Amino acid sequence: MDTPFIYLDYNASTPIDSRVTGAMIPYLTNHYGNPSSIHLQGKRAKEAIETARRQLADLLGASPGEIIFTSGGTESNNLAIMGTAMAQKDKGNHIITSDIEHPAVLEVCKYLEKQGFDITYLKANQKGIVDPKDLERAITPRTILITIMHANNEIGSVQPIPEIGEIAERYAICLHTDAAQSIGKIRTQVNDLKVDLLSVAGHKFYAPKGVGALYVKKGTPIVRTTFGAGHEFNLRPGTENTLLIVGLGKAAEIAHLELERDNAHLREMRDYLLQRIKALKMDGLVNGDLSLCLPNTLNISFKDIDANAVIHALRDTVALSAGSACHSGKVTLSNVVKATLKDYGYAKGTFRFSVGRNTTKKDIDSALAHLFKSFGNGDVLYII
Repeated sequence: MDTPFIYLDYNASTPIDSRVTGAMIPYLTNHYGNPSSIHLQGKRAKEAIETARRQLADLLGASPGEIIFTSGGTESNNLAIMGTAMAQKDKGNHIITSDIEHPAVLEVCKYLEKQGFDITYLKANQKGIVDPKDLERAITPRTILITIMHANNEIGSVQPIPEIGEIAERYAICLHTDAAQSIGKIRTQVNDLKVDLLSVAGHKFYAPKGVGALYVKKGTPIVRTTFGAGHEFNLRPGTENTLLIVGLGKAAEIAHLELERDNAHLREMRDYLLQRIKALKMDGLVNGDLSLCLPNTLNISFKDIDANAVIHALRDTVALSAGSACHSGKVTLSNVVKATLKDYGYAKGTFRFSVGRNTTKKDIDSALAHLFKSFGNGDVLYII
């Protein structure tokens, strides 16, 4: 009998919810019209897109006219940062971000540096949090944009976006947040967060890959970065992918209706995972502050363990992510793990566990049995 595969890598991607699949099927088979066409098939596609726009707007507490559909979080981040930077380049050239952002933000900022923009990269504290006081001190008269993620993808640290939003509002600076990791796990209402732009990635909350969205608050200065016809309020040209947008809308509707239940389940599974690790007396250090983190994420480092080797060996049994890379015998840590790890002797043994809507206690017990076995067998693959 095949060993069941255990998935604990929900921050990387989620399965498509069966209810999302069900909503998409008619647009894979029967409703194939171009949403820009005026005939019946086109009208059906257009109506489906506008329904999805309302569903996502409801989840975010936004107006439908503030939702721009994209191909995913990366495109949304690019449009938000590039679009607002270019729209305001006559006003200033200074952008503030952090060094714990996803590459979809950091690489855009690096590109803009080559175009003459000045970028400040704030560092996270020992809890993996960006200090709003540091951010305010970094503001200059030429600051035009602040881009800070809502929740970190590696350790799950939730950033003080509402407080940062108050600062941005006081200085009349646009604020963008990458909410790819937080949607469907914690509340992401744009008015609470006080943001002007917010990025969405569908495959992080049980929608398909290849679809996302950007919330753009009415009146926010932004220009298009790609060119063609006037789709998506003239900000994202190209025929809309009705099939995927319908899936995104349905996933948003489910996330909106079931957020409280999902949040409680994720927290229960994450806390159970930590309890079991402690009960097994596995020598681990938790990175970050769990009271300030996403409810589904546990980033933990084990002493004298090679996480990459363990994950590789268990790749057909358990899905996990490592928190370090090893090149030529040297351990490379991400900036956020570097900031939070209390003992660098544990660095190479850093794992990210991320549970999801479908995770059970049985999954966790089975995954830890596999890990505990690999940790304890003395094999040089696992023990440094």
